[in-house]
Amino acid sequence: MRQIPVETSGATVMVAKTPQPKVKDRRTGEIATDAETGAKLMTVDVMFSANDEVEILSITVPEPGISGELAMGTPVALTGLIARPWENEFNGQKRHGIAFRAVAVTSLVDTSAKAA
Repeated sequence: MRQIPVETSGATVMVAKTPQPKVKDRRTGEIATDAETGAKLMTVDVMFSANDEVEILSITVPEPGISGELAMGTPVALTGLIARPWENEFNGQKRHGIAFRAVAVTSLVDTSAKAA
């Protein structure tokens, strides 16, 4: 499967929605897990601003890769962000899009500053 690395150094990234478990099967409520590590997968919606454009991206991240308090509006760093094009067919209808995955989403808020 083709993976495209995403450059984030020139972007501003903030949490748009707090992390939620990624559901593998909506009928059963089964939570998705990483095929290699078995870690529970989470979805974090972020506002990604670069080149005078803003997009809301849903990023899949293994639960151990989420660090810091990720409340709405929190600035974050995305480690190892990749884009993966996908396509499928269901009931004769073709669908396609881009899935985003990161190794980690880390809060850029200094926790010691909040405690002071």
